[in-house]
Amino acid sequence: MQVTNVNLPIIVTGRHVSVTEAMREYAQKKVSGLHLDYPKIIEAKVLLNVEQDRHIAEIILFCANHIVIEADTTTPDMYASIDETISKIARRMRKHKTRMLKSHRPKRDKAIRHISESVFSSIIPEEPETDHEPVIIHRENYKIKHLFTDEAIMDMEMNEKPFILFHDAKSDKLAILFRREDGDYGLIPAEE
Repeated sequence: MQVTNVNLPIIVTGRHVSVTEAMREYAQKKVSGLHLDYPKIIEAKVLLNVEQDRHIAEIILFCANHIVIEADTTTPDMYASIDETISKIARRMRKHKTRMLKSHRPKRDKAIRHISESVFSSIIPEEPETDHEPVIIHRENYKIKHLFTDEAIMDMEMNEKPFILFHDAKSDKLAILFRREDGDYGLIPAEE
């Protein structure tokens, strides 16, 4: 997950107002504080405008996958305008993320599944069966994608899978990325 936007280019511009250093730092601090992992921010523009007694703050985010998110707010105070615009932007970023997550979730069948009912003996056998042979219960098709490691981590986060098998785009080999018990990730590259 993207915790902070590292080296995010933030351009603060003023219309009909000279942007003070305090206003510039405040706007840059607020925009760099947006820490959602999707969509990834590439560049941010902050436009500050004053018309009579109205202070207008407009923020435009240029994100990955050609996503542009913009919002503006008008209040009597410039700092309040920046705060409200940041909250609008954060809401819209969450909206994009939920849309993306909903579109990638598997569809559930609306039909009710009936399970056959059976009654078992209440006596528990003392010796387990020794000749039990493992059987494949579930078979699933799995599409191997060409991904970078960070894309595979993002895919795991969105789908909540315990592991992912992918074709590493950097090394051009198969690799398995799995979730460790401590919450971190492990990577097993395939050797030839």
